[in-house]
Amino acid sequence: MNLRGSFVSAFVLIFGFTTVPVGSAEIRHISEYDISLGILPIAKASFASEFNSDDYRITGTFRSAGIADIISRISAETSVSGRMQDQKLQADRYNLVYTAGRRTRIYDIEYRNGNVTETTVKPEPKRNPENWIPVTDKDLRAVLDPLSGLIFPGNAKVCPSRLPIYDGESRMDLVLTPKGTREFSTNGFKGEAIVCSIRYVPKSGFRRGRSDIEYLRKTSMEIWFAKAQSVNVYAPVYAVIPTRMGHVYVTAVKYGG
Repeated sequence: MNLRGSFVSAFVLIFGFTTVPVGSAEIRHISEYDISLGILPIAKASFASEFNSDDYRITGTFRSAGIADIISRISAETSVSGRMQDQKLQADRYNLVYTAGRRTRIYDIEYRNGNVTETTVKPEPKRNPENWIPVTDKDLRAVLDPLSGLIFPGNAKVCPSRLPIYDGESRMDLVLTPKGTREFSTNGFKGEAIVCSIRYVPKSGFRRGRSDIEYLRKTSMEIWFAKAQSVNVYAPVYAVIPTRMGHVYVTAVKYGG
């Protein structure tokens, strides 16, 4: 994904998931988000999760709207499946279908025990070896997918120091720092949210000197996590993402209802 110079990249990175109760039978849960650039609505997203006692599957859709459609119509469909392992969600397979205008690219990743075993990108992007920083085998060990990487069990540290993320093209770290708590209310939830700042640290899989990556590297995002009412996990309900066009706000309009 490589944070492709648009708000959808950052959104999928830190909001591309939701949570559901884990039980003996599969349970489905829907969450919905509104995305705005300042006060201007620019996109909507919805995500569904299905969990049984051991396995999970998360699917999501993103659609640009309003003024963003006038500039360039953007959409994404994404999914991940995996297992609950060692107090975290461990992906087996991740997929992203990303469309901007008439161009579509498909990313498919297979994992085994946290290590990437295969990545397929169609069509394969053209890269200049003179300024491209390639992803190494070492970069693909002990990584998280960008969908379920930020779901935390209720007894886990909600703002861990560093999350290693691989999205099919780029390897990055997300550095989270606690910022206290805030009250949050939406359809299906009312209560306290844990606030974290997020700093983006590119590792590999990007073009050296790219302006949007340099901009994100120097800024700090903010994300709020709330505990789902019916399950002992935390997931995002709000985020502020600085971009070169202004601040993008992502707000859960339905969470656990």
